[in-house]
Amino acid sequence: MKIAFSRMTVSWLIVITMLMSILVFPIPQSSAAVTGAATNTEADAILDQNSLTGVSEKSYDHYFQLYKDEERLGEEVVIQGADYIRANEMNPEIVSELGGQSGNFVKTGESGSMEWELEVPKSGLYHVAIRYFPIEGKSSAIERELLIDGELPFLSAKNLTFNRVWKNESEQIAQDNRGNELRPRQIESPMWQESLLRDTEGYYEDPYMFYFSAGKHTLTLVSSREPMAIDHIKFYRYDAPAAYEEVKADYGSKGYKETSGQLIKVQGEDASYKSSPTLYPISDRSSPSTEPYDVSKIRMNTIGGNNWRVPGQWIAWEIEAPEDGLYRIALKSRQELLRGIYSTRSLWIDGEIPFKEMTQIPFYYDSDWQMNVLSSDEEEPYLFYLTKGKHELKLEVSLGAVAPLIRQVEASLLEINAMYRKILMITGNVPDPYRDYQLDKQIPDMVEVFKKQSDILYAVSEELVRLTGEKSDKTAVLNKTAYQLADLAKKPDTVQKRLGQFKINVGSVGAWLLQVREQPLEIDYLVLASSDKKLPKAKASFGKKAVHEVSSFFHSFFEDYDTIGNTAEDQESITVWIGTGRDQAQVLKAMIDDSFTPLTGIGVNLKLVNQDVLLRASLAGEGPDVGMQVGNDVPVNYGMRSAAEDLTVFPDYETVVKQFRDSATVPYQFEGQVFGLPEQQIFNMLFYRKDILEELNLEPPQTWEDVYAMIPVLQKNHMDFALPVAQTTGVPVLEANRAYAMLLYQMDGSFYLNNGAKSGLDTEIGLGAFKKWTDFYTSYKLPLIFDFPMRFRTGEMPVGIQDYTFYNYLTVSAPEIKGLWEFIPVPGLKQPDGTIRRDVASSGTATIMLKGAKNKEAAWEFMKWWVSKDAQVRFGREMEGLMGAAARYPTANIEALKELPWPAQDYRNLEEQWKWVQGVPEVPGGYFTGRHLDNALREVINNGTNTSDALYDYVQEIDYEIKEKRNEFKLDGKD
Repeated sequence: MKIAFSRMTVSWLIVITMLMSILVFPIPQSSAAVTGAATNTEADAILDQNSLTGVSEKSYDHYFQLYKDEERLGEEVVIQGADYIRANEMNPEIVSELGGQSGNFVKTGESGSMEWELEVPKSGLYHVAIRYFPIEGKSSAIERELLIDGELPFLSAKNLTFNRVWKNESEQIAQDNRGNELRPRQIESPMWQESLLRDTEGYYEDPYMFYFSAGKHTLTLVSSREPMAIDHIKFYRYDAPAAYEEVKADYGSKGYKETSGQLIKVQGEDASYKSSPTLYPISDRSSPSTEPYDVSKIRMNTIGGNNWRVPGQWIAWEIEAPEDGLYRIALKSRQELLRGIYSTRSLWIDGEIPFKEMTQIPFYYDSDWQMNVLSSDEEEPYLFYLTKGKHELKLEVSLGAVAPLIRQVEASLLEINAMYRKILMITGNVPDPYRDYQLDKQIPDMVEVFKKQSDILYAVSEELVRLTGEKSDKTAVLNKTAYQLADLAKKPDTVQKRLGQFKINVGSVGAWLLQVREQPLEIDYLVLASSDKKLPKAKASFGKKAVHEVSSFFHSFFEDYDTIGNTAEDQESITVWIGTGRDQAQVLKAMIDDSFTPLTGIGVNLKLVNQDVLLRASLAGEGPDVGMQVGNDVPVNYGMRSAAEDLTVFPDYETVVKQFRDSATVPYQFEGQVFGLPEQQIFNMLFYRKDILEELNLEPPQTWEDVYAMIPVLQKNHMDFALPVAQTTGVPVLEANRAYAMLLYQMDGSFYLNNGAKSGLDTEIGLGAFKKWTDFYTSYKLPLIFDFPMRFRTGEMPVGIQDYTFYNYLTVSAPEIKGLWEFIPVPGLKQPDGTIRRDVASSGTATIMLKGAKNKEAAWEFMKWWVSKDAQVRFGREMEGLMGAAARYPTANIEALKELPWPAQDYRNLEEQWKWVQGVPEVPGGYFTGRHLDNALREVINNGTNTSDALYDYVQEIDYEIKEKRNEFKLDGKD
C-alpha cells in the first residue's frame, strides 16, 4: 500500500508533538565527577502521559502507547528452541551438545525464518529474552527480525542484534624483534548468552516490552545475518535494579562491612572478553603515567578509545577480591574525543547491574587521564559488595540521558528534510532569488513546522547545557539551526534566497547526530580498593612530562617508524611495500608473522611507503620485491617499461587466477602477459531510497526505459537521478567514466580494438553509447557535479548509481535513514529473450612483482598467499574488526567475498551484479581515454556540439597518443 507524501508529513508532525513533551520532564543532573546518573526510565516514562495520536504508527513509542495500561506480568513462559513448528528457506539442525552444554538446541541459518507457537496464560506485557550460542559464521554480530503472529510489532524489531564474544588470541602480548609490542589478534570465544531484546541503537535504555493476549500466538525469527543456535525463548518480567539507597540499606541489614587495606589493580588491556573485535589493546605514548610505559617503544597499554564508542559494545575484566566485603571501584580513564558532552557507560558485576545509578555513568571531557571514582552527586563513593574470589566487571556503552534528546533531534531532522523536499518541489534546486514563490501559501504548514522544529532544537540545546554544565560546539550547531528556522518562520518570503545555508545547517545537524551517538572512552586500568586506601594519581608530574617529551624527541632520530613488525635479514626474506594506512599494514604484518612465514619459511620486511615513489625507487635499484595495493593503471604501465614481472611464467599461474572472475585480471593483461594479481574489485550498484520511491509511487528501475520514465517524475518533484561521475581531483590518471562504460558494455562494445592498438569509441556502438550517455545531461538535464552522499541523505537524489563501497558509508554515516534505503543491480538493456543485460565496469587494486626482485620464487609465494581465500577473508574481517563496517573490504577473490560479513540479501544482490562485471583494459597511451572522453562530454554539454563530431575529434587525439606510445615501446601495433 502506497503512503501519500502529505500523510507521512502529518505523521512526523505528530511524532514531533509527542517528542517535544519529553523536554518538559527533567533528566537527573550529573556532577562533574563520575557519578551514577539516573536511568532513562524517567524520560521514557513520559510515554504514559502522551495520547495515542502523539506518536508515529511504526515506532516503539506508538506500540508502547497502545498497551501502556496493560498489566506487566510476572508469569514466566519458556519455549524451547528445538520445539519450532515451521522453518522457511532454512535447514535447521537439532543438536544435543554445544558449547560444553547438553540439551536440545536448534541451529538456525543466516537466512530464512523459523516459527514457534506459544500459549500465553494471561494477557499483558512481557519482556523477551533469547538464550543463544553464536555459531561460527562471518565474524559479525548476529541480526534477527521478530514477528508476532506474522506481523512486525514496531519498526525497530526489524533489527535485533546478538553479540558475539571476542578475546585476545594469547594471554601474553608478543613483541617484534625490535622490542615493540604487537597488537594481539582478536579471536572469537563463543559462549552461551542470554540476551534481552532491546533497542540496537541505544535510544531506549530499558528492554522492549511486548504485548500478548491470552491464548495461542506464533513467534517468528527472520534471519538477517549470521547463524546462531537457540536454547530457549523466555517471556517474563524484567525488574530494573533498585536505587543505591535501597542497596545500601540492604548492606546494613545483612551486616556487610567495609574492607581495609586492599587495593587491586587490573590493566585495561588485560580484558577477558569483549563484544567486538575492534576492542583490542591500543598504544598510548602521550603520557609517562600510562602503564606499562616506554619512551620510544610501542606498548599495548590501554583499551577502548575511539573504537569503543558504539551503543551496546562492552568490555569485561576479571578481578579477584581478596576477601568478602565492601569496596570502592575506580577507573583511570580518558575521554578526550567528545567535547561538550559526556560519554556514558553501564556497569555490570557478574552479569547484573548492582544498582540503578550504575546504568548511566558519565565520563566528562578532559585531554588528560583522570582517576574516576564511581560516586554519587555528593561525591560520596559508592560501595560494592563482593565475595572473596573472582568476579567479572563489565562496562557497556550507553547513550544515557542524551538518548531521548537524540531521538528528538533525529525525528526533527527527518521532518526538516521532508519540508526541504517540499520546498524544492516548488522552487527547484536553483531558485530564482527575485521571484516570490509564496511558499507559505503553497505549503500551508511550512511556517508552523519551522516554528515547532526551532523550539525543539532550542529546548534540546538548553537541556544539553543543563546536563553538561557548559555551552559548546554541540549546542552551537543546534542553536544556529534553530535560529534560522525561527527566522524563516518570521520571514517566509526569504526562504528561497536562503536554501543553500539552510541545507548546510541541516547537514550540520546530521553530523551532530553522528557525533553525539558516539561515546568514546579509553581505559588504562581499573582499581578495586578499600575506603582507607589511597588511590594512585592519574596524571604525571610536570617533571616526568618534561623528561618524557625530551626523551621522545631524542629517540625519534633512531627509531624506524616505516618498517612494520619483525625485520628479516636472511636470504629467503623479501621486501614488500604497502601504500595505504598503518592500520592495514599492522594487520597484514601480523598475518605474515603468524601464518605466511611459519608456513613457508620466507621472512617478509613490510614497509609503509608512499606509492608515488615506487617506480623511481625501482628504476634506481632501491625498490621492493613486491608492491601491494597499487592502482589498476600501474601493472601494465610498469610491465611495458620492464619494471614489473610477467606472472604467467610461473607454472601454477592458471590455478591461482581461477580464484577471480575473468574481469578482475583484464586491466593487468597486455600482449599475452599479465603483470598483477587482483586484490580488490569494485563495481557499481543502484542505490535507492525506499521511503521516497514509495511516496512517489515508483518502483526501482530495472531497465533504462524505466530510468527514462522515472526521471521526469523525480524532476517534477525537483529531485534527480545520479549517474556516476569520474574522479577528477587527486588522481594521477582520469579513469574512463563508469556511466559510459556501463552503456558501452551493455551494448556489446569495447574500449579498444586490434589488441589495444586503436580506440573503439568511434565505432557505431561506441557512438551510440556516447549519444545515450550525453542525452542524460542534454535532454534529461541530469547534474554533472553533485554531492551524492549528502543529496541521497536529504532525499534530493533518491536514486543513483554508485560503487558498492558506498554501502559502507551509508551504514556508518547515515543512521537517520537506516532501513530506508537498499542497493540492487544496475538498470540494463532488455534482450530479445526477456533477460536484462546489466554490464558494469570495475576498478580495483593489485599486487605486482617488481622486475628487480632478488628472490622471485619467494615473492610469488607471498603473492599467492596474499590473494588466497583464507588471507583475504582474514584481512577483510580484521580490517572491519579494526575500523568497523566503514572498512568492509571489497576483495576480488570470489570465495572470500562470500565469507565477509554481508547480510544475506545484500550479498545476493552483490553476487547478481558481479556476474555482469567487465574489466577495462590498460594500453599504452590509454590514460588519454578517460581524459578525452570527459572532454568530449563537456564539449557536447557546454557548446552544443554534435555528439558524433565531438567524439570523433577526441578519438583522433586518443589514437595518436596510443600510436606514439606503441612506437616508443616498439610494439608492433597496426592501425
